Amino acid sequence: MLPPLDFKDIQEKLSTNFRPWQRSFQFWVRAVDIYTGYKVFQVRVSFEKDVQKQEAMWERQHELAADKIYSMCSDLGGFFLKIAQIVGKPDLAPAAWVRRLVTLCDRAPATPFGDVQLMLEKELGQSIGEMFERFEMDPLGSASIAQVHRARLRGDKNDVVVKVQHPGIQDLMMTDIRNMQAFALYMQKTDIKFDLYSITKEMEKQIGYEFDFIREANAMERIRRFLYENNKKTPVLVPRVIRDMVSRRVLVMEYMDGIPILNLGDEIAKRGINPSGKIAAAAKQKILQSLTLAYGQMILKSGFFHADPHPGNILICKGSEVALLDYGQVKDLPEDLRLGYANLVLAIADDDPIRASESYREMGIDTVVKCENGQQEMLRLAQTMFDTKLPPGVVTLQPFSEESSIKKINVQAFPEELFSVLRTVHLLRGLSVGLGINYSCAEQWRSIAEEALYRAGRLKGKDLKSRVRRRGLLRKFF
Repeated sequence: MLPPLDFKDIQEKLSTNFRPWQRSFQFWVRAVDIYTGYKVFQVRVSFEKDVQKQEAMWERQHELAADKIYSMCSDLGGFFLKIAQIVGKPDLAPAAWVRRLVTLCDRAPATPFGDVQLMLEKELGQSIGEMFERFEMDPLGSASIAQVHRARLRGDKNDVVVKVQHPGIQDLMMTDIRNMQAFALYMQKTDIKFDLYSITKEMEKQIGYEFDFIREANAMERIRRFLYENNKKTPVLVPRVIRDMVSRRVLVMEYMDGIPILNLGDEIAKRGINPSGKIAAAAKQKILQSLTLAYGQMILKSGFFHADPHPGNILICKGSEVALLDYGQVKDLPEDLRLGYANLVLAIADDDPIRASESYREMGIDTVVKCENGQQEMLRLAQTMFDTKLPPGVVTLQPFSEESSIKKINVQAFPEELFSVLRTVHLLRGLSVGLGINYSCAEQWRSIAEEALYRAGRLKGKDLKSRVRRRGLLRKFF
């Protein structure tokens, strides 16, 4: 006799198999709607000659598109939450987009506790009661790939954080990325003369790594060791991994007590400190200085760096110390790209268009110049892409504008590995805008870039710009 059919099981399998197709359909319907909305609007606004009326029309169009983008990212979640984090920056997108997308950064549906418990016990081979003295059922936060719970191990006095991957999220994210790659290919052939496809390929690679928590634990330990060994006091705090409680889908680490950087303004006001006063300004400057130093050392000195400094991954601890969380996205730059980027940092810091052009060629960024002052425009593009301080006259990146550097300098090939550097710089820029500090990371990183090139034999002592640093280097090396 045949066993009875389990209709619930059949329904769940059908739902699982059809879900990627359903998501693809939802993405394309919405993406085409947003894109065609802008193309139709471009025709309509061209008939309006009054500049102020044009600006008002653009603002209304951006607000309409922002609502649609927000709905798409919120409804689909997963990979699109990461897209919201990348795009929703004051220097990258219209203000209307930023206002809507910034609220998505820390919002992702939480996996029910029953599913979390099953995952945890399956991965670590013990029951929650055997491993933990206390385990909070409500997560501290839920992101696109995983959620985190606060807990305390048996026989320990300190709390830990337990990171648990959402079941089934990997297949859905890979579907989303492939759809975005197809859209990127179309965009670079029609509207934006930039190698967007290579960027989406690098995103596919990096996000694929995020599903392996063993790799993340190794990265966290490597960066923690590097920062602690290369500084008298580490510029940022890195959580300690609980080594015997790590699997591919579960990661247990030290709990860091602090407030999210997005809540810094509220915390300052709560303590009765004037947000515009000297004390608040000094605290913000110290925070940004710590992050900038850590990233300069990681990218230019080591080449192995945390590649996801969005606000949800940054905590402000006691004494304005900064804790850097979530090491799922890390990058190990090849030596030639690390030194090529160090050279570009010097070009930006010194306003050197010739060196900027040489650095682009060295790093394998293939460009076609479509304007008369090509070298100067190349420097402007470098400043826009790879520095936290925008060039004079540039308020936001507007790739559709005829005055945009991307329109004047076609980027036909862009090394995938450099996307992580590009994204990191833009996230730092977003943080600096949020803190109200306009600064150049290239100028701050000049001495680290000089040291990297000096160590590689590509810069002589007499060529060093930072004279104080030069004396320190010569004492250190000889």
